[in-house]
Amino acid sequence: MGYIHFILVLTFIQVHSTISVVTSNKRQAIEIIIGGGGIGIGGSGNTPTYPTDPTPPPAECSPPPSPPPPPADCSPPTVPPSPPPRPLHPPPKQPAPPPPEQPFNFLDERLSVAYPVIQNFKKIITSDPLGITKTWVGTDICNKYKGYYCDSPPDNVTAITVASIDFNGFHLSAPTLDGFLDKLPDLALFHANSNNFSGIISPKILKLRYLYELDLSNNKFSGAFPPALLAPNNITFLDIRFNFFSGSVPSQIFSRNLDVLFINNNNFKAKLPANIGTTSALFLSLANNKLTGQIPSSIGKALALIEILLLNNQLSGCLPYEIGYLEGLTLFDVGNNQLTGPLPCSFACLDKIEQLNLAGNFFYGPVPEVVCALGKLENLSLSGNYFTQVGPICRDLINRGVLDLKNNCVLDLPFQRSPMDCAMFFSRPRWCPFLQSYNFIPCKPSHSPHASTRQASYSGWKAPPLTHSSLIKHRL
Repeated sequence: MGYIHFILVLTFIQVHSTISVVTSNKRQAIEIIIGGGGIGIGGSGNTPTYPTDPTPPPAECSPPPSPPPPPADCSPPTVPPSPPPRPLHPPPKQPAPPPPEQPFNFLDERLSVAYPVIQNFKKIITSDPLGITKTWVGTDICNKYKGYYCDSPPDNVTAITVASIDFNGFHLSAPTLDGFLDKLPDLALFHANSNNFSGIISPKILKLRYLYELDLSNNKFSGAFPPALLAPNNITFLDIRFNFFSGSVPSQIFSRNLDVLFINNNNFKAKLPANIGTTSALFLSLANNKLTGQIPSSIGKALALIEILLLNNQLSGCLPYEIGYLEGLTLFDVGNNQLTGPLPCSFACLDKIEQLNLAGNFFYGPVPEVVCALGKLENLSLSGNYFTQVGPICRDLINRGVLDLKNNCVLDLPFQRSPMDCAMFFSRPRWCPFLQSYNFIPCKPSHSPHASTRQASYSGWKAPPLTHSSLIKHRL
């Protein structure tokens, strides 16, 4: 028994090399007993008792397991692309995109019609030294666009449209007005003095039912008198002075219902039309052209005339006495022509005449006293003729500075022609038809031809006559 017990104990020791028994704060001794007495290790030599297996300590919390490694990427490594070659010069900066177009809002539908017409005309303007067209931007035509003026058209008093255009003095250049004027259907006035417009006056303007004032003066229009202006239309004010029109003055123009007709300072030639007396014009200027022939006697029928300018032409012949019928005339100017003959006594009927210029012609004979007695005369210019006699009334006008009689043949007055010059002139025969008509007075003069004194008919400053103003390039 004892031997078997020993073998079991030894086998136990081999399996378990060390057993640490932890008791509460004291180390327990393990006794190994061999035979009866045994050897004690730290024991007392008593019969051993086998301790039971100790209660295992509580398991300590182990850390969470590590995440599994990512799967291996077996694909070949990606080679980065090579950078593009550097340009020799940096690329130009791209312009900023235009702002989005805003919807056009016009005050009236008629203005939306005028807008593209104005913009298209703006594109053909080749010179704009004053920067006028810079204001032609946006939809506020009536308030922002220089030269454009709005009003209600006659056919709709609640509508707003482009009613008038004033380009006077803008110095714009354009090859034509065609496609501009004729596409503004409500236009009533077009004034374009002192620009550089050229081309033709299109017949399309006849479509403009409200157009009554047309001023194209001091531009570069040329060719014959514009046929478009001869057809029936509503124009009452026509000013084409200081251009390059040529040819004859068409007779149809005197049949138009005009109040103002200014065609001076062009290159018109040929004779005055015989129907000049049919004109309804109040102010008529044909000065500074190359007109020839006599002044037609029909002029006496132009009873509406207030001012007429025929100076600086090549008119010839004698003055018709019928001029005396123009009782409303305030200005009559035929200076610097080739007119001749005596001064008709019928001029005594021109009660309202203020400016009478016959200087620089070949008039001769006595100066009629009835003409010098005209009560409203402010300027009577007879210089540069061949008058031979003046009476006391006329001499009074000379003293007052109203009558200019220099360079004539009145030998007892200063500043006259030489006797030889006068003799040479009268050595040639002079003749006028119906000579007796030059003493005819078709009215009863309201002034006395025997008056020795004359009261001035005006006081203070007065504006120059409208037709005389037309002899200057500026606007009227």
